Amino acid sequence: MKYILILADGAADEPLAELGGKTPLEVAKKPNMDRIAREGKCGMMKTVDDSLVPGSDVANMSILGYDPLKYYTGRGALEALSMGIPFGEGELAYRCNLVTIENGRMKDFAAGHISSEEGAQLFASLQEKIPEAKWYSGVSYRNVLMLPNGKGSDTTPPHDISGQVINDYLPKGEDAERLMNFIVRAADVFEKHPVNKKRIAAGKNPATTIWPWSGGAKPAMPLFSEMYHKKGAVISAVDLLFGIAKCAGMEVIKVPGATGYLDTNFLGKAKAAVEAVKGDVDFVYMHVEATDEAGHLGSIEEKIRAIEHLDEAIGYILDNFDGCIMLMPDHPTPIAKKTHTHDPVPFVIRGLDKPDEVSVYTEKEVREKGAYGLINAGGLLKMVFSQ
Repeated sequence: MKYILILADGAADEPLAELGGKTPLEVAKKPNMDRIAREGKCGMMKTVDDSLVPGSDVANMSILGYDPLKYYTGRGALEALSMGIPFGEGELAYRCNLVTIENGRMKDFAAGHISSEEGAQLFASLQEKIPEAKWYSGVSYRNVLMLPNGKGSDTTPPHDISGQVINDYLPKGEDAERLMNFIVRAADVFEKHPVNKKRIAAGKNPATTIWPWSGGAKPAMPLFSEMYHKKGAVISAVDLLFGIAKCAGMEVIKVPGATGYLDTNFLGKAKAAVEAVKGDVDFVYMHVEATDEAGHLGSIEEKIRAIEHLDEAIGYILDNFDGCIMLMPDHPTPIAKKTHTHDPVPFVIRGLDKPDEVSVYTEKEVREKGAYGLINAGGLLKMVFSQ
């Protein structure tokens, strides 16, 4: 048996008045997701322990069977590993967003989804002007700060405070003073930077400063192959998922045109997943970020569009793969909240058990009719691979 798990990041939502009390999953045209639900067995899944912040890091680790309470050190560490950044003695890795802060508020946690090329130029300037830390540019607004002799800090993800005054969410703890110093100095470096001058002239949000968050030391996780005796691979566009893959010893598959945004190469990911399982890979974790990005933007139209584009790609998988297909979000990213929640997510497994009474893939239908009931994410793959 071969397996493809389709992870629609943040796709689950809450009923919206603008949609007549329906969710984006209920409104979107998604015949292939609905087919998987009809032909599979469904349930609700708790992906994030209530004691943890409901992030994609801990949620995806849980789905893969890695208990975040045991293995999670911080999102920055996972992304640093993905980027091949070496950890020096005592170094902590912080995820480091390029952000737009205006009048003391978090106007844009992604600095207008700044390009990777622009971000690299800005981070090169940081390395020149603030050499006591190490600055690594990543994909778009997603970057990494390596802090020597880091002790840890209580930080807030910038996507959780869109539109809010930042003063209540500044770093606290042992690293706070240094991180605040970097935020202030980065603002000075960026103020008249050529990259920002061009962005402003083009009517785009400039990167006014950095926002370090979720710092951590290098994690130690058991290999996926040792846990499940199967070869696994991860398809994504974001360093977070690639970092988890590297920690787990899973193959990393990068797809041309995969952006981690709404314009990502949905079909390319589907084709890569099918190609992988036709080879020596037993399990593919196909992660799609676009649905989550739309949720953070608070865009109903974009979230529906992302769901529909993903559904079209799923059609390719259904036409070209006859093994076990799993479909689920990692957490909800409700349009109204523009951030993640702890609520359980609808999941479906096709190709193992007899179908239940679910006829469409929606939060309400799966919650009311799913035969699996409510399960914890940590036991998902163990359950699936044991059948």
